[in-house]
Amino acid sequence: MAGEKTEQPTEQRKQRARREGTRARTPDLGAWGGVLVASLLLPTMARQTVDRTHELFARATQTFTDPEPEKALELVKAGVKDMVIIVAPITVGLFAFAIVAAAAQGGLRPATKMLKPDFKRLNPFAGLKKTFGGHAWWESTKSLFKVLVLGLVVYNSMQSLVPALLSATTVPLETVIGLVASTVLHVIQIAAATGLVLAAADYMVARRRVNKQLRMSKEEVKEEAKRSEGDPHVKGQIRARQHAMARSRMMADVPSADVVVVNPTHVAVALRYEPEKGAPRVVAKGAGLIAAKIREVATEHRVPLVQDVALARALFGACEVGDEIPAQFFGAVARVLAFIMLLKSKGSAAGLHTNVLGPGPGEPQA
Repeated sequence: MAGEKTEQPTEQRKQRARREGTRARTPDLGAWGGVLVASLLLPTMARQTVDRTHELFARATQTFTDPEPEKALELVKAGVKDMVIIVAPITVGLFAFAIVAAAAQGGLRPATKMLKPDFKRLNPFAGLKKTFGGHAWWESTKSLFKVLVLGLVVYNSMQSLVPALLSATTVPLETVIGLVASTVLHVIQIAAATGLVLAAADYMVARRRVNKQLRMSKEEVKEEAKRSEGDPHVKGQIRARQHAMARSRMMADVPSADVVVVNPTHVAVALRYEPEKGAPRVVAKGAGLIAAKIREVATEHRVPLVQDVALARALFGACEVGDEIPAQFFGAVARVLAFIMLLKSKGSAAGLHTNVLGPGPGEPQA
């Protein structure tokens, strides 16, 4: 069916969606992860609080017996320092987990488009769809499962805690407080672990939902490929323009050539020899219409043309514009240049000539 969204979204489509704020996320991952981190760090925090409070009270007692402004200031500084040391681990832990949770769900880049006003978000029908749709059923299932697990954990914990509290008349108060605290922490940790499992499942559901929302039709995939790789027609036009520019530069070098070797109408290779720069160099070459244009420009600027079928074909196939001629052509090209110099010494070398010197030993006949 035309326009049916059956294809997986491309990477460009996903990137645009992330910039617009459409990404798979679940707030439960950061929330329950933070609770778990806090429950693991709270016992250490509590022990440090008790120890440092005892030390602070001991120092305060000494200060009260010998009150001095400097000692009081030192006492305040010590209290602030102790508070920072106690709170720092849990603060850093929660902040670090929040960053990790956000990065794991599609990165930390903010969706700036979400800051722009959009009246579509006020559509009541969209809200009703969320309230009574499949997403609402999933949220209800998650909540029910969390309540059941939490109720089961609390029930099991109370079964062991209540008898211990009833027999606490002979147990020190500090032991009772420790027992209650450990039971509460156990309940919190079990609840947080359950919440993390559900958060992972929620993320997978959200990812599947977003992926379905971002699906594309075959036509959209083709348009995306054109945008990312370039329209073939545009690329063809660019290549054609580049070739035209290269031909223009090549034709501009023909007047500076010493000779154009032709075959006699199909191929043309223009050569320039500058002894200080090495071997003769190809400044232009072409076949068909380009060869005809090279001959036309050469004739217009009185550059001599030498007809040598075998040499023209060989140079055309072996050399590119800007290359020095290979060593196997040194002898043949040297005789052509010598022939042109001989003509120039007699007056003018312009026009079309046949290489009257003929091929050298071991070279192909024309």
